[in-house]
Amino acid sequence: MNKHHFNMIHHIAIIGSEYKRSLKFYSEILNFKIIRETKRGKKNDIKIDLMMNDQTEIELFIKPDAPERVSFPEAKGLRHLAFKTQAIEEDVRYLKENDVRVEEIRYDEITHKKMVFFFDPDGLPLELHE
Repeated sequence: MNKHHFNMIHHIAIIGSEYKRSLKFYSEILNFKIIRETKRGKKNDIKIDLMMNDQTEIELFIKPDAPERVSFPEAKGLRHLAFKTQAIEEDVRYLKENDVRVEEIRYDEITHKKMVFFFDPDGLPLELHE
C-alpha cells in the first residue's frame, strides 16, 4: 500500500534561451500542444505550458540570461528526460529530418531495449527508450 498519494508526473520544467527556437522544437517538432503562454516581467522570462499527453505537461521557461549547465550531463540533479517510444528508428529518422542532433541508437545495458539520446536547441539531453 502506498504511503503517499503522488504516483505520476504532473509536469517537467525546462529552461530554454531562445523563444522561437525552443518553441519550434517543443511545439512543432515534438508536437506538444500549447496550453498557455505567460510573460513574467518580474522574473524576466516567458513561461509556456505545453501538453505532452493527457497526464503530463512541460513547463518551458524562456530565459535568455540563464546560466549554462554546470557540466554535461553529469551534474547533480536531473540528468535527462526520457520519452517512451514504440518506433525508435522512425522517431530518429523524423528528428534528423528536422535537423535535431541525434546520437546513434544503442541498447540499454540493463533493460536490453533500444535507446537513443537527442538534444534540444540548448543542448539539454533527451532520450527515446523502447
